[in-house]
Amino acid sequence: MVSPINKNVGRRGVLKTAGLGFLAAAGGSMLATSASATPETAAKALAKMTGGAAMTEGKVKLELPQIAENGRTVPLKVTVDSPMTDDNYVKHIHIVAEGNPTPEMISFNLTPGAGKAELSTRVRLGKTQNIVAAAVMSDGSVFTAKEQVKVTIGGCGG
Repeated sequence: MVSPINKNVGRRGVLKTAGLGFLAAAGGSMLATSASATPETAAKALAKMTGGAAMTEGKVKLELPQIAENGRTVPLKVTVDSPMTDDNYVKHIHIVAEGNPTPEMISFNLTPGAGKAELSTRVRLGKTQNIVAAAVMSDGSVFTAKEQVKVTIGGCGG
């Protein structure tokens, strides 16, 4: 026996309901990705990543192009002035972006066996913004560097 409620719901009704649900979910996800990090959210993320330690400018050299013609693949190089000995080495290097959908970009974990605190990669940038690198040293101190990159074609949905 079919209940009276189900009698009036046909195939078209089910498809309409499913379609509306899909559109609502898709619209919600598009709104979620349009938000961008800010300098404040990037600073909070970096503070969390470094354990809230006081940060000092210096020892970190961040190399990025001043103008990135394509934000989808921007070369990034980080060098930290450190002897990389058992007593004095870089433990972590964290990179955050102040204008991407999320501020956290990448973290590297190092040991004295790395020999040199130098890393290079490519990152995706959605728009013109500051990139911040923080090096956490073995003694707990944190050193930072910041560079701005002007992006002419966005890489994060832009």
